[in-house]
Amino acid sequence: MAQPTFSTHVGMVDILPDEVGKWQALERIIHEEAKKFNFEEIRTPIMEQTELIARGVGQLTDIVSKEMFAFERGDDQYVLRPECTAPVARAFVEHHLEQRGGTQNLYYIGPMFRAEKPQKGRQRQFHQFGAEIIGADDPAADVDIITLMMSIYDRVGISNTSLKINSVGDPASRKAYTKALKDYFRPHLDEMSDISRERFEKNPLRILDSKEEEDQPFIENAPVITDFLTEETEAHYARVKELLKELEIPFEEDPYLVRGLDYYTRTAFELISPDLGAQDALGGGGRYDLLIEEVGGQHTPAVGFAAGMERLFIACDELDINLVEEEMLDVYIVTLGDEARKWGINHLPKLRKAGLSASMDYIGRSIKAQMKDADRENARHVIIVGGNELAEGKFTLRNMKASEEDSYSFDEILNKLTN
Repeated sequence: MAQPTFSTHVGMVDILPDEVGKWQALERIIHEEAKKFNFEEIRTPIMEQTELIARGVGQLTDIVSKEMFAFERGDDQYVLRPECTAPVARAFVEHHLEQRGGTQNLYYIGPMFRAEKPQKGRQRQFHQFGAEIIGADDPAADVDIITLMMSIYDRVGISNTSLKINSVGDPASRKAYTKALKDYFRPHLDEMSDISRERFEKNPLRILDSKEEEDQPFIENAPVITDFLTEETEAHYARVKELLKELEIPFEEDPYLVRGLDYYTRTAFELISPDLGAQDALGGGGRYDLLIEEVGGQHTPAVGFAAGMERLFIACDELDINLVEEEMLDVYIVTLGDEARKWGINHLPKLRKAGLSASMDYIGRSIKAQMKDADRENARHVIIVGGNELAEGKFTLRNMKASEEDSYSFDEILNKLTN
């Protein structure tokens, strides 16, 4: 009988030991930058109720209509989370986080899931980091979120970026704008893509997101939402731009920038990189003042961003940025014989308790093979233990980088390596 073979699901990949270092390095940067901005981490389950995502993200979005990993258990319907803002909003409402006082500055890191065709930088399981300021209406919160997002990329070393901003208005602005878009696109529908014709009926703002070649001439001349902003929304947008200028953050206004999720209002922004090719977005976000109420809370203003980790790594590769510092093992114990092996097993914990990273051979290889393994593990020092060393109570300590060695008692070795 043939042995079964198993592999990862299409669009889901293993992160192997040789790759984990860059993930850990990026996560460390995110944690450190978030702390500087006084944000607290939140971790939500990867599984949420289908209704939460449908209400939060929008019934007519591609995510809800085409891209969710959905399943049932009994009468309950669930999805693997396709994004994290709606889950964070749910957690805010469910746990009454507003009672903690002040704004809730929250950030997250984790896997998301979308049942779409795998592409460069976006698998069916992909990873995002993001942040939310919940409870602040002030344009300064919009700018703080943008600044946090950009500080992470700056810290990584990705400076070849462009910030695009727009306002997607409030409900009154969008109602008027949606009517204007429909009036404009309607005579041209026969010449436009199938996906844009579908979006025309469901959500004409999404046509502006189209990358289809046949749609571009019509998008270029479409009405712009900034001509339909209410006085209050226009003032909010103006203040966002003023603050960005005061902080000397370059930006480009893009009147056709829309976010793909229905909960966005007013400010929308996107950080792009030419190093990513046609799909050039590194991350983006905006204000979502309607979301908390939509998922069962009181009216609560909020703003946030989300960014793809895989896309960031692509940009790092293009720019030859290495996030991983060279990792070294402090001590490798090389043993010859059973008694030496017992000594090694007993002394490994003492080395580790002293704060040193330490390892040894577990399969009885020759000294030559063990030394080769220590070199492969990038060990700083090797302790060589054999019968003579055990009899004398002195062990050879070899500095692998300097190619120098001498004999010491174990206590002397410990003192030498920790001081």
